[in-house]
Amino acid sequence: MIQSFNLVFCGTPRFAVPTLEKLIEAGYPVRLVVTQPDKPSGRGMELALSPVKRRALELGLPITQPAKIKVNEEFREQLAACAPDAIIVVGYGRIIPPWMIDLPPLGNLNLHGSLLPKYRGAAPVQWAVASGETVTGVTTMRIDAGLDTGDILLQKEIPIASDDTAETVAPRLAAIGADLMVETLHGLRAGTVQPFPQDHSRATLAPILKKEDGQIEFRRSAQEISNRLRGFQPWPGAYTTFRGKNLHIWSAKPASRSLPPAELAIDNGHLLAGCGQGTSLDLLEIQLEGKKRMAAGDFLHGYRPKNGEKLG
Repeated sequence: MIQSFNLVFCGTPRFAVPTLEKLIEAGYPVRLVVTQPDKPSGRGMELALSPVKRRALELGLPITQPAKIKVNEEFREQLAACAPDAIIVVGYGRIIPPWMIDLPPLGNLNLHGSLLPKYRGAAPVQWAVASGETVTGVTTMRIDAGLDTGDILLQKEIPIASDDTAETVAPRLAAIGADLMVETLHGLRAGTVQPFPQDHSRATLAPILKKEDGQIEFRRSAQEISNRLRGFQPWPGAYTTFRGKNLHIWSAKPASRSLPPAELAIDNGHLLAGCGQGTSLDLLEIQLEGKKRMAAGDFLHGYRPKNGEKLG
C-alpha cells in the first residue's frame, strides 16, 4: 500500500518540480520537502523562493530549508521522525552526508540528467549539448559517497536535435525523469528493479559552469563553438569582444566559407566569423555591450564592421 510508504523529497530547481508532482500524483506520501534556503534576488535583493518550495507550498506539503545538512542535529532528528522508506533527491544542491544515505531502507534515490556514467556532475544537460551529443537521457540511481557514482536503477534516452539548446532539452528530461522515478519506486517495491554498478572507466565529468566557459575560443571549429553556444544557455552563453566592447552571440550556425580564426567577413548580408580548422560561423543574433539584442543584419547597418576586422 503506497500510503504506508513514506518519502522525503530533496530538490531545489525547476528541473525537480515535475518529479515532486508525479510522486504526489502517483499517491506517494511526501512527508517532508527539503529545499535550499531562500536567496536574495533582483535589484531589490528580495528573498526568492526556489521553484520546488513554490510548488510544495501550492501542494500544502511540509517544508524545511536547512542552511547545512552534514552536521545538523535538528535536521537529522526531523528526517528520522519522518521514518522515510526512501529519500528522493533531484537537483538539491548539497552533498548528501553518510548519515542521510544510511537512513532510509531503500536509500537515497537520485534523478540525474544524463546517461550515467557520462556527464557526472552539476551541469550534465549543458555539457551534453555543448559536447555535440545527439542522444542524452536520464538516470535513476542510488546515491553513495561519490560524485554520481552510485548503482544505476533505470535509464531512458531522448534525442538531441541540431537546434536544441540546454533550455529546450532540460524540460523534456525533467518530464521523462519524473515518470522514470515513479517507475523506479514501483519497481523497487515490487522487486523488479535491480541496481547495477556503473562502468567507471566510461565516466565523463560535467562540472559546474563558470563565466569563462562562455568565452569563445575561435581556434575551435565552428561546429564546436555552435555546440557550446547551444549548451551554455541561458548562462554563461557565448561572448567575445568587438572594438573593445563585450559582444554576446545569442544565435549562430556553421557556415561554408573558410576564414582565419576570429576574422569577420560580410557575405551577401551575412556576418561571418572565422573559426578553427578553416571553418566559419554565420552570426544570426548578437548583442553589443549596453545595447539590445539585434539581428546580424541590423548590426551590419548600425556598426558597419569591415572585412578583416577581428573579434576578441
